[in-house]
Amino acid sequence: MKPDDPLLRILACPLDKGPLYLVVPDAPAEKGAGEAAEALYNPRLHRRYPIIDGIPQLLPASGQQVSDDEHEELLKRMAT
Repeated sequence: MKPDDPLLRILACPLDKGPLYLVVPDAPAEKGAGEAAEALYNPRLHRRYPIIDGIPQLLPASGQQVSDDEHEELLKRMAT
């Protein structure tokens, strides 16, 4: 998924119905670090939803709660 994909404007968190933000890893090496290659992130609930084979997994059970440290890192990636 690309940052300018029009689909990003209509996707919403299944829990709070708010906007989600695309997060891509800084380097390909991160893919093996237990994190999906791409994800959609809800900073309000600190939940990350994986994108698998280009398809966002937006079921509530698919979301992963992130730690405060990981939340800070994701916010930095969203800002760039």
